[in-house]
Amino acid sequence: MKEHIKKLLDNDLREDGRKLLEYRKNIKVEYGISPKSAEGSAQVTIGDTVVVAGVKFGVGTPFPDTPDEGVMIVGAELIPFSSPDFESGPPSIVAIELSRVVDRAIRESGCLDTKKLCIKKGEVVWTVFVDMYPLNDDGNLFDAMSLAAIAAMKDAKFPDYDKKTGKVNYTKRTKTGLPLKGTPLECTVIKIKDKLLLDPSVEEWKALDARLTVGFLDNGNICAMQKGGEKSLSVKEISKMVEIAGEQVKKLRKVL
Repeated sequence: MKEHIKKLLDNDLREDGRKLLEYRKNIKVEYGISPKSAEGSAQVTIGDTVVVAGVKFGVGTPFPDTPDEGVMIVGAELIPFSSPDFESGPPSIVAIELSRVVDRAIRESGCLDTKKLCIKKGEVVWTVFVDMYPLNDDGNLFDAMSLAAIAAMKDAKFPDYDKKTGKVNYTKRTKTGLPLKGTPLECTVIKIKDKLLLDPSVEEWKALDARLTVGFLDNGNICAMQKGGEKSLSVKEISKMVEIAGEQVKKLRKVL
């Protein structure tokens, strides 16, 4: 399959007929898909890739070095029924990288005002859990999870909290959403031989030589970047990939 993909790319062709820098057209974001089990949720569809994300709130103590800030934890679980390549058990290296890359764009962008998650300085803060799960992996999980995580965070509403008793009533949802100051999004560009591609299928993903995931703020500034793959990238290639990703992120942001 890898050799077949590479031979197609020699003629600037892809298996599904798309152009090299063409994203799949049926991109969809659905909000509030799981209102009973999460305080915020979303489902993202990119072609046949489907990812869900959920936001849960907890109350706990802050970290010693940030006594007036809440906590955000981003996690990804690769469910076996979404791909024959995924197995049950502890988080794989792939799952860990997915969660860290999505986390980095959100965290480094400063879009979540963690100080507003503080209930009582040095004692009680909100913890925000953002969990992501692929329902079907047909490639480009990085971009799908980035979209799903931000969409779920936009959908999230705090549960009722009683300051006197310190108890959270998860059955009662408030109208207060997360203190978000923007929507950082990521886009991934891959390289196979000397060709650059957007929105890779799962087979193209397995054939890549290098990849670059770039996170962007609403104003187009870069807030995060992650290189992957076994082959190196030149400065010229990185610049081109960043340019391509930046243009595509503008389109992805409109989907939100």
